[in-house]
Amino acid sequence: MASATDTARAEPSDPSDDRGLTRHRLRFAGSRLGGLILALNLLSLLILFGGALALNEWNRGLVQARQESLRVQAELLSNVLGQLGITRGEPTPTLDPIAASQWLRDNFIPSGQRARLYDADGLLVSDSFAVTDAIPGNALPPANPAGSPIVETDDPAKVRETLDQASAALGAEIEAALLGEAQATVRRSENGDRVVSVSLPVRHVQQVLGVLTLEAGDVDQILGAQRRALVPFAVVALAVNLLASLLLHLFVARPVMRLSAAADQVKLQRARAISLPDLEGRRDEIGDLARSLESMTETLSARMDAIERFAADVAHEIKNPLTSIRSALETLELVKDPAQRETLTRVLQQDVRRLDRLITDISNASRLDAELSRDRPRPVDLAALLGDIVTVYDTTSKPGEAPVRLSVAIEAPARVMGRDGPLGQVFRNLIDNARSFSPPGSDVRLAVRRDETDPDLTLRVLVEDDGPGIPDENLETVFQRFYTSRPRGTAFGANSGLGLSIVRQIVEAHGGRVTAANRTDASGAVIGARFEVALPVVGRRG
Repeated sequence: MASATDTARAEPSDPSDDRGLTRHRLRFAGSRLGGLILALNLLSLLILFGGALALNEWNRGLVQARQESLRVQAELLSNVLGQLGITRGEPTPTLDPIAASQWLRDNFIPSGQRARLYDADGLLVSDSFAVTDAIPGNALPPANPAGSPIVETDDPAKVRETLDQASAALGAEIEAALLGEAQATVRRSENGDRVVSVSLPVRHVQQVLGVLTLEAGDVDQILGAQRRALVPFAVVALAVNLLASLLLHLFVARPVMRLSAAADQVKLQRARAISLPDLEGRRDEIGDLARSLESMTETLSARMDAIERFAADVAHEIKNPLTSIRSALETLELVKDPAQRETLTRVLQQDVRRLDRLITDISNASRLDAELSRDRPRPVDLAALLGDIVTVYDTTSKPGEAPVRLSVAIEAPARVMGRDGPLGQVFRNLIDNARSFSPPGSDVRLAVRRDETDPDLTLRVLVEDDGPGIPDENLETVFQRFYTSRPRGTAFGANSGLGLSIVRQIVEAHGGRVTAANRTDASGAVIGARFEVALPVVGRRG
């Protein structure tokens, strides 16, 4: 049987058990460990997504900026071509292909760009790649050693398909521009590269003389450089993820594995309790778990020790009446005097009653833990409970037994969070104990008061008698199991010594305390005993 202290540590004794559980459930939003895990993973994702979004925005901005730049250049060149009079034919002007080509060659210096001029029929008049000294295309690969087999690097059909698609896209753009609409597109060139193209009509007044097309083929190179710039973002994101995984392993996985191993040690009876000081000092959920497991195993260990002590005490207490019964039975056969035989018979009956009472009290004490854990705490009006108990004593009192008086010194309901059955047993045991020591003509007094100076245990119940009191050295011993000290004349075996032990166990399981003291008069002489039970109330006034 576990002690009350063990029970209080193993099970929440706070009256607001449900509120405490709710508080723990709601702590997830402020979890330190959960916040660390969430922050690390979100950081790595934000780094990666931020880099990707930045690159996408750069791609769109780059294409738009390139188109705008080509549009400005194309407008300038087309306006000059249309206004310089590089035309022939009256009254319908047409573009002079020779003069226009020469002027474009002298005034357009391409830098990663290509300029093409078409006449009104869509025929190519001039191409900057045809008049420049630069050779377009990529550098040739290194030559293979002599005798190497010839390897076809490009599929002719695929090359032809690419050229056809590029010519079709360019033709559609020129046709749209010849209708007077400026065109800005992103298409594929003849060699398969992506180019930003702008085509503007060349006008003389309102007459469309041709189309000027400017292309920039360096977009892929710039985008490639930007993709390479994204590599550090990806590397950082990977490093953060690896760091997060390492931290999760060090701070979550390994501690949980250690706790599991420690629990296995307890299960295999190699240890009585889990003790991991480095984990218990942590201020996160792992530390809470380690402390809870240590408290639980310590409580279980203390309960096992209490069971062992209880079993030893029970064996010792049961042996006394059994020894007395055996001696009386052995002597009964040898005694022939009827008076002596009657005396031995009374001894046997007395020991049997003592043994019966002892077994009953032991059974009640052993079931107390289970009853306390099975019955769910709820608000109990202590004043009403005491009133019912006093009423029962008044109606069942026998002549010569001390009457019980109750005084309630509070106005508001005296509510405590607990179990009315065990609490009733507490006060019945105290009243029975006080009545057993009360001299004839005296009474037992119960008083309920509130202590406003104590914020935690503000409800106190006093049980006073006019008996001989308690020796000062036994004020704490009286709560130990099987302790009993009775005055002369008290029936032997009428008390098992478990009543006050049960009182302390129940009171401490309810988060309270019980103490014993002597009542004294003005001269300091002992005039009785006083037991005080202090319990936390429900709805304390703040």
